[in-house]
Amino acid sequence: MTDLARLPSWLQPLARAAVDVRPEQLSRFLPPAEGGRESAVLMLFGEGGRGGWADADVLLITRAHDMRSHAGQVAFPGGAVDPGDDGVVGAALREAVEETGLDPAGVEVFGTLPALFLPVSDFVVTPVLAWWREPSPVSAVDPAEVASVHRVRLADLLDPGNRFRVSHPSGYVGAAFGVDGLLVWGFTAGLLDRLLRLAGWEVPWDQQRVEAMPDDVLRLLEREMGSR
Repeated sequence: MTDLARLPSWLQPLARAAVDVRPEQLSRFLPPAEGGRESAVLMLFGEGGRGGWADADVLLITRAHDMRSHAGQVAFPGGAVDPGDDGVVGAALREAVEETGLDPAGVEVFGTLPALFLPVSDFVVTPVLAWWREPSPVSAVDPAEVASVHRVRLADLLDPGNRFRVSHPSGYVGAAFGVDGLLVWGFTAGLLDRLLRLAGWEVPWDQQRVEAMPDDVLRLLEREMGSR
C-alpha cells in the first residue's frame, strides 16, 4: 500500500483517521461471527484539473434500476470477492474496472477500513481507500449493472445545503446527501457521513432536517422486497 507521505496533503487526515478507526465508529451493523459473503467497495478519491481540496472528489456509481439487489441506488464501485482476486483490495479494483472502465495503473491504495455488514444482502463489506493519482476516463461499462458513473466533489458533499437525513415509512432514518441530482443514502451515505467527520472535514449542518424517501426510490425498494 502507498506510503501516507506520498498522498496529497488534503487526503492525509483521512488516511491517518483510517489507521485506528473501529468498526462501531462506522456502522451499527457489524459482521456476524459466521456467514456473510465477503465483498469490497472502492472509495476512490481524486482531484480535478487544478488539484487540491477545491477539486477533490470521490467516485460513485448509480446501479441499474432493474437489478435484483440495491436497484437504482448510488454506491461505491465494488462487489463480491471472487476466488481469483487478490483479497479485498484485488476485488475492489477489479469490480471498479468492470463497472467504470477506470485504469487501475493510476490508482494507489492507501488503506482499508474494518469490515462492515449489509444485512439486506448478507454481504460482509470491506471499504478499500485509494488515491486516484492519475485519473482516467470513466463511464458505465455494462448498462445492465451500472446506469451512470459520477465524480462527486467533496465540497458538494460537505455543503450543509446538500445534507439531511432521509426517512422510510418503516421507521428507518439515515444519513443522506443530495448532490448532482443524485440521492445518496443507505450504506454509502452512512459511510461517507462518518468518514467526513473522522477526517475532520465536516462543517456544521442541520441534523434535524429530515426528508421523506422519494416515491421512485420507495417503488424500487418495494419491488426488491417483493422479489425475495
